Parts: sequence; structure tokens; C-alpha cells
Amino acid sequence: MSTIKIPRSRGRPRGFDPEQAVAAAADLFRARGFDAVSVADVIDALGIKPPSFYSAFGSKQGLYARVLERYAAVGALPLADILRPERPVADNLTALLDAAARHYAADPKAAGCLVVEGTRCNDAQAREAALAYNLAVETQIRDHIAERHAAEAAALTDFVATTMFGLSAKARNGHGLDQLLTTARLASSAIQCALMG
Repeated sequence: MSTIKIPRSRGRPRGFDPEQAVAAAADLFRARGFDAVSVADVIDALGIKPPSFYSAFGSKQGLYARVLERYAAVGALPLADILRPERPVADNLTALLDAAARHYAADPKAAGCLVVEGTRCNDAQAREAALAYNLAVETQIRDHIAERHAAEAAALTDFVATTMFGLSAKARNGHGLDQLLTTARLASSAIQCALMG
């Protein structure tokens, strides 16, 4: 298993940069999952001392909360760009599943979605934190569908979310982009049919 290190220059050590630490920790959590990463792993990967870690983040859960916040801001699928009001809802959901397949397969060493995989972790506090982000995304999808297809919004949101969970899990289990895109496109066909009926 590879270790992620922040490059350090020779001579006097740089000051500790919490934002850089959060980015590096995100790589660890994506690659291994929350449960498999210990505080010692994080401290080693960041090249810092325990007091610096605890002062900056308080705990592993505190760091994970920061990682999720960063992921939602810069690492997650750009829903506002995908769920466009001028395009049919079915086309937007097709674009969303296609983007999810591509995003989840982009890095074979850290496949899947950080949030989706976090909702399955054993730690209750971390799981609840990931679930909160997941539910916010589902609400955004449901609201988008409901603007034009209110009667189908709940069922379609569940279908899209379930498909995205499956795509993430399959990416983690080694499915490549072609396989994920095939699944996404089959799901998109079902969405098109549901909204035409």
C-alpha cells in the first residue's frame, strides 16, 4: 500500500498548512476509506507531529469533516453545471450518471465517491457526516426533478441515487470506465422511459 507524503524541501521545515493537510488526507480517505486510515497514518502521511494534528483538527473525525467540506466544494460532481434548467430533466440525469461514472473511474487507486463510500463506514460519527452530504445532494436532485416532474421526483431520485451508489461500489471493486458507462447508459434509458410515460 502506497504512502502519500507531502513533499518537503531541505533545510528549515515549512510551516504547517492545514489546507494542504486536508487535501493530502482526502487522498488517503479516498484510497483506503475512513475505517482503514488511522490517526498515525495521517500524521505520518502529513509529516507532522501529533500535537500539530490535534491542534488543527481535534480528532480524526474533525479532519474527516474538513475533508468532506473540501470535497463538496472542489472534488464532487458539479451539480449546478449538470442539472441545467434549459435542458430536459432526463438529459440532465443522463449527464449526471455519465459524469458520475467518469468521476468514479478517474483514479483507479482512489475509485468511487468519497461521500458515498463514507456512508458505508463503521464509525457512526463519520458515517453520519457523510450521510448529511449525501442527503443534501439527493435533495438537490429531487428538487430539480420536481420542478418539471413532481409526481416522479421521489422515485427517480431514489433510482438515480441507487445507481450512483452502485457505480461507486463497482468502481471500488475494479470496474473500469467502459463498464461503468454501460451501466450508467442502461440506467439513463430507464429514466428516459419513465419520463416519457
